[in-house]
This record gives sequence, structure tokens and C-alpha cells, in this order.
Amino acid sequence: MKKIFYLCVLLTTQLSWGIAQKQSANWEYLFNGKDLKGFTQLNGKAKYTVQNGEIVGTTVLKEPNSFLATEKDYGDFIFEVDFKVNENMNSGVQFRSEINSPDDHCNVTDKQNPERVHGYQMEIDPSGRAWSVGIYDEARRGWLYSLENNPAAKTAFKNNQWNRYRIECIGTSIRTWVNGIACAHLIDDMSPKGFIALQVHAVYDAKNVGEEIRWKNVRIQTKNLQPTPPDDVFVVNTLVNTISPDEKRMGLRLLWDGKTSDGWRGANKTHFPDKTWTISDGILWVTKGNSAESQNGGDIVTNEEFSAFDLQFEFKLSDTANSGVKYFVTEKEKTSGSAIGLEYQVLDDDKHPDAKLGSIGNRTLASLYDLIPAKKTGREKLPIGEWNRGRIIVYPDGRVEHWLNGWKVLEYQRGTQYFYALVAKSKFSNIPGFGMAVKGHILLQEHGTQVGYRSIKIKELK
Repeated sequence: MKKIFYLCVLLTTQLSWGIAQKQSANWEYLFNGKDLKGFTQLNGKAKYTVQNGEIVGTTVLKEPNSFLATEKDYGDFIFEVDFKVNENMNSGVQFRSEINSPDDHCNVTDKQNPERVHGYQMEIDPSGRAWSVGIYDEARRGWLYSLENNPAAKTAFKNNQWNRYRIECIGTSIRTWVNGIACAHLIDDMSPKGFIALQVHAVYDAKNVGEEIRWKNVRIQTKNLQPTPPDDVFVVNTLVNTISPDEKRMGLRLLWDGKTSDGWRGANKTHFPDKTWTISDGILWVTKGNSAESQNGGDIVTNEEFSAFDLQFEFKLSDTANSGVKYFVTEKEKTSGSAIGLEYQVLDDDKHPDAKLGSIGNRTLASLYDLIPAKKTGREKLPIGEWNRGRIIVYPDGRVEHWLNGWKVLEYQRGTQYFYALVAKSKFSNIPGFGMAVKGHILLQEHGTQVGYRSIKIKELK
């Protein structure tokens, strides 16, 4: 038996060694340790030098973000780099990035800097925010994957120490690691290829001049790629109305198929509304009507009922838009307006008057309507006409969270004295057992204004 055991250990060791050797042979070093051959500097005039076999980036006052970019573009790859950064400095690693041109998706127009770098960035942020390893879309869409989605990863980055970043870009899948800890998983198809660049962030305070970041072991694989085995890191999937293999493996499914009304019906009805709601180009639209609540086509609900779940959805607001996503809808209350349930408010905060009603902002975007205001700092809300990502998590123990564009904006617990006190002061005070149903339907509200929904997906929690 011992001989068999040792034989297995030997074979396993040899196999692992063989894989490691094969992977090692695939690495191409982008930095030769002597000079900056193969790189070009873009945008700003931060200092990039070579010292002791390391690339050293140094901040310069009032210069825009600077990028030391590879002269070659890369599509599918595995990339690694070691770096050490001063704790008062902000930086990042660009990948699949481009410079601005009239045909690009870049949202930033900079007359002083017409060739603005834009694209995916693996954030380097040693501040207390602990945003390192998140995925930011430089000069384009902003945060795509904040580490709010993966709190455990926030402790993996080490201040004032050497850290190792790893990026795997294969097809539409983008995954990141720091020091061997899985951090982010993004599914996105906006940029299939581009250069890799080392960023030195702009500084506008003289006290931050001369801050340094050091990089070494800058290497890449582009052939015979062997991705890291799947894990359970939360997936942000921007591909419309799709479920990635990893999402499916983790129990996520589409709640709306993106094409038909299957699985949905009118609230308090047996059929899908024959007006107001339309389906086109993968979008479920509630179209504009009179401003009364649920007096045009009416609300729609899922055929299924849910008790504990992770619900994700995208929504697009029009000017003065008003809608909402309700949960624990039972249809027991025969109301003349919208069906009753806990509501994730979907609203144009700037132009719709409902934002100024209620109490302390509890009718604004992503709030628990008329009960708890969403705590928004400004980074969470996108302009009218752009797609927002909403998320509602109801845990089996009664805890509930509302998320907006990757940021948690509120949480509460059903059935607590605090919850009951909030209900008692709300417009729902006369509804027995409000918000306490064991299970209920998911509802999309019609409120006489145009709102689009897509990529509605759910995972049931146990």
C-alpha cells in the first residue's frame, strides 16, 4: 500500500512539475531589465526610468494620467507583473487598451489630450478604500467590477510590499488575482484586444510629487493558454441576456429570456399586458403613457414565486422616469394602483418629483421605497440614457441588500423591530404583514414613463 501511495505522489509531483515547466516555457518577458525597449509613453509626462532591473514610475505635478504602453497589442493572454507602490500613490495596469479616435467608444473628449488612453484597468489603490484589483474602465464606463462584490479580496493586497498581479483574458472572460487570491471576474466584449500599459496617476497636490511605483517580472503568455480552474468569485456579465458557464455553474439563470413574455404575466391577471409593454432588440420596455400608477398596461409579475434569492437586472431610465422592481408580491391586496410589495425604486432622481417626497430621500433611486434611503455618493448613479445594473439579495435569514452598479447602497433585516417601526411610519402602515410574506412574485412596475429592462437573472439561495 505504501508503494502505491508513494508512486501516486511521485506521479502527481511529476505531472505538476511538467505543467509548471510547460507554463514557464510559455512566458515572454516584456521588460528586459535594462531599458524601456518595446514600450512607448502616452498621455502624461510622469517619469519612467529603469533602476536595478525595475521600471520606476514617478509622479509629476499637474500632469495627466501617464501610461507606459507596449508597442504591441494583445488579445487573449495571461499576464503577470510584480510591483511595489508608495502608500500615497494611485496606479493601475491597463490592458486591451487603445488611444482615442473618432470611431472609438471613448466617452472622454480632451482637447488638450486628443489621444486619450482608454480601456480596461486593473486598479492599484493602496488607500483605505481598498479598491486594488478591481476592474475600472479608464475614460469610458468607469467601474465595471468593484471589490464590493468580493470583500475577501480586499485584504489580499499588501501595502508597502511587493505584490503580484495576474490577469487572464480569454475571449470575453477577464479574471484577476493578487498574490494568488482570486479577485474579479468580468464577462465583457467591448475591447477584444489592445496594448498593456503601466499607469502613473495624475497628482495635483505638491505633497504627492515624487511618489514612486516599481514594476518587475513583467511577463505574458499568448500561446497554449491554460486558464486557472473555475472558482466561485462573483461574475459581472455585461453580455446582454446571457448566462456564462460560471454563472450557470453557480446556480444563476435568466428570469426573462430576452425575446418573449414567457414566465411573466400582468399583475392580478392571467395574461401578459396587450399594451404599454413591448419587447424589441433584447429589451423589455415599459412605454410612456399617462403618469398614473399602473393605469396603462399595468405592472407585470413572474409566474414563479421566490423566498431567498439573488436578483440581478439592468435598467435604462428616460427623463422623469419612474418605475420599480418589487419583491415578495403576493397579489392578496386588491389595490387600484400598483401591486403591493417591497420595492427597489427605479427613478430619475433629478427630474421626477417623487424623489423629493417621502422622508430623507427614501423614494430615490435604489432606495427601499418609502422606508430606507439608498446611500449614494455619486459614483453609483449613471447618466440618464445609460444602462444601470441593479441587484437585490434576499438571504435565507431575512437580511436584504440593494446594489447599484456594483456598490451596495443599503441593507436591512426583515422582521426586526426597526423594520416594523419603518413600516408604521410609511404609506404601508395600514397593510397587515407588509413585507413579511414567506415568498412572492418579482414585479416590474408601470408608472406611465419609459423604462427599459434587460439581463434579468436570478439565483435562488438556500
